[in-house]
Amino acid sequence: MAPGPVPSAVLVPVFLKNGEYHLLFTKRTENLNHHRGEISFPGGVRQPEDEDSLRTALRETREEVGIEPDGVEILGVLDDFYSIHGYLITPYVGMIPAACDYRVNSSEIERIIEVPLRHLLNPDIFRIEDWTWKGRTHPVFFYSYRGDEIWGVTAAILKQFLDLVFGPEKEVS
Repeated sequence: MAPGPVPSAVLVPVFLKNGEYHLLFTKRTENLNHHRGEISFPGGVRQPEDEDSLRTALRETREEVGIEPDGVEILGVLDDFYSIHGYLITPYVGMIPAACDYRVNSSEIERIIEVPLRHLLNPDIFRIEDWTWKGRTHPVFFYSYRGDEIWGVTAAILKQFLDLVFGPEKEVS
């Protein structure tokens, strides 16, 4: 493998449920080698058969939660994110079917978490901590939902999405 960050991609799945927009997250199983037990968007490392990073995001989404690529309407792409673990992550935002029948890959995914967008706009569930990694201090974002913590690069992607859609000074209605 060539040196440098590992190309990866995720899907930020948006869907309507009971007349309200939600985001889909996955909780990774504890038996994985990397990021075990963490909350993430469906996605992973680009494989040689993936023609581009969008194909990676769609393939991984199908493999992890069973959403077929042709059922996803891509709305746009966010900025690339570099993780402290050497990944270059390209996040795609896509609408998924409202009445989706998930097929969870239980070897990778413990469970699916559906979070209303309205909840994510509540400033009381968001915090920033300064963490030091390899001698440098970095802000780390956290969002809380029903006992789960969405943090790290997933929270950074989420924050960019929310800021882009609702503005950095979002109001809760």
